[in-house]
Amino acid sequence: MLSVEFSNQAKKFLKNAEKQLVARLVERVEKIAIDPFPADVKRVVNVQEKVFRVRVGDYRIQYSVFFDRNLLFISDIDTRERAYN
Repeated sequence: MLSVEFSNQAKKFLKNAEKQLVARLVERVEKIAIDPFPADVKRVVNVQEKVFRVRVGDYRIQYSVFFDRNLLFISDIDTRERAYN
């Protein structure tokens, strides 16, 4: 299992979101920490680094995996419209 680290933006989103949504997102992050590349993962295009994303309803979780540091870095959580800007 990978250790999880959230960016400041992701922390801010979780702090301001509804409790039910936060529970769904955190549950999904825990699943990603166990299996970083589930069947529904997609790579974010036009990004220099290897950034991946998964859907949770209308929301997107963008993350990077650093196996050398055993780290899952959650870089962004937002709605689909705002996640890719």
